[in-house]
Parts: sequence; C-alpha cells; structure tokens
Amino acid sequence: MRVVFLGTPSFAVPTLEALAAAGYEVACVVTQPDRPSGRGHQLTASPVKEAALRLGVPVYQPERIRRPEAVQNLAALAPDAMAVVGYGQIVPQSVIDIPPHGIINVHASLLPKYRGAGPVQWAIANGETRTGVTTMQIDAGLDTGDMLLKAETDIGPEETAVELGARLAAMGAALLVETLERIASIVPQKQDQAQATYAPLLKKEDGLIDWRQPAQAIHNRVRGFQPWPGAYTRFRGRQLHIWKSRVAEGRPGEPGEAGQLLLHPLRAACAEGTLELIEVQLEGRKRIAAEAFVNGQRIAAGDILRES
Repeated sequence: MRVVFLGTPSFAVPTLEALAAAGYEVACVVTQPDRPSGRGHQLTASPVKEAALRLGVPVYQPERIRRPEAVQNLAALAPDAMAVVGYGQIVPQSVIDIPPHGIINVHASLLPKYRGAGPVQWAIANGETRTGVTTMQIDAGLDTGDMLLKAETDIGPEETAVELGARLAAMGAALLVETLERIASIVPQKQDQAQATYAPLLKKEDGLIDWRQPAQAIHNRVRGFQPWPGAYTRFRGRQLHIWKSRVAEGRPGEPGEAGQLLLHPLRAACAEGTLELIEVQLEGRKRIAAEAFVNGQRIAAGDILRES
C-alpha cells in the first residue's frame, strides 16, 4: 500500500517509523515548514522532518496545504491512503478526496471525548483515570470523523502529560498499522455527538494555580500541563513553577488560608487537603528540590502563594 504521511510533532514520529518498519511504501512526508526557534531564531526542522530524512523519505512542506498547487502535488503522488498525526493544519476536502482509502488520523483520546489539540494534557488535568488512542477517518470537522479502531490504557496517578504522551504515541503507531492492515474489513462507527468533549489548545494562563481548588485538582494540573505552560503561582512578587507535587492531607490545627505555606515538608493549603511541593522553579532560577528552595529563600510557615 502506498501511503502519504502528514505530521509535525515528536508524538507523530513513532507512527512514521512504524509505517516504514511494517513495509508500507511511504511516498512522501508532509510536515510544517521550518520555523524559527531558540534565542537565535534559527530555522528548525520539525521532529517528523528529521525522522523522514533519517528514513530517506521525501519531504514536502507547503505553507498552506489547501492551496491549489499543494493539492495538485499530493494528487500526483497517487497514494492509496494518507495518515495524519498532529499535522497542525486543517486538511481540506480537496485533499481528503485524493486517496481511495481516505485519510486516517491517530487521535490521542477515546473519541468522542477530548476532541481538539490538547487531549493528553486535558485528560490528566481533568482527573481522568483512563484514556487511549483512536484511529478515525478524517472529515471536514474537528476530530468528528467516523471511528475505526481504539486502544485503551489506564492513566497512572502520578503520570505526567509527557510520560503519558510517549506511551500513547507508541500505542497510536501500532494501532495505525493495524488499521491499515484491516482497512478493507473495518466497519466505521459514527461518533456520538452528545458524548463529545473538547480539549482546546493550551494557553499560558491555563497554568495559573487557583489555591481555592482542592489539592487533587491542582495536582492534576501540575501533572497535565507539562512541559508547557506548566503550573505556576506567585511568591514574593515572582513567578514560581510547581513541577512536581503530591497530595497530602491537612493536619489538625494547621492554618488553612488558600495558598498558605506549611513546613516539614513544604506544603500549600488548598480548599481540600494540602499540596506538597516536591520540585519548584523560581523565576530566573533553576528547577530545584523543595527543601533547597525552603533553605535558599528562608521560607517561614505562613508565607503565602498568590495568583498575582
């Protein structure tokens, strides 16, 4: 089977590698144009482009995939199917109509839950304990196409979005290969629109901690919003990132003002319980253990973490 692969982030790399390893003819990899990155703003290739070059697969980087010349170039490749994983542009109907087996998407949730750009992050942040990957036929909507196959997994109670994303990437790669192998016999299933939820692209402000929430809810956001935007608060007028935490029960007689710091170990009072701070990073400083932070900043019990 002749396949064109569309993808950009590191999450998509295992799927591209799995297609090549399974013997599929990957005619071309379509990925986003090189973008400026880092302090020097040097043009940087996407992880998928780097993988394609390593595998010896031709790379095509249209600025807009919906432009007529891009559609013509893709049609000229005459693929039997296309696969898309985190490409980063909406695929138009003119491209969807090219391959006879359609365009198959690997989405990192159990659709119709968590449609959108941030399914891994929001599943953890919302306290989900189970998730998975779904292969689906791309249509003109946002993750609304007919579902093909699913694979499920538990979310570990301390698992971060980075860790879960790596596991789901491997699961998605295997599921796409299975989907292509069985494409002629799979009966597509419509999504139940009434069960649909949305996982929007993360914004910087999503990471701001509200200490009036329960400790478990804040802990979920600490795990879910890695590596960006992270979970952060304000300490003595400076931004403080909380990179690793643990839910702890409040002790009798302890103060309970939201955001108030408690010592031995370092904890912050929440609406329910307290949040133990394990690894933190003060603005302009390195990421360090909470004990080193307490000593370096001479923290006293009763200091307050604030939203602004």
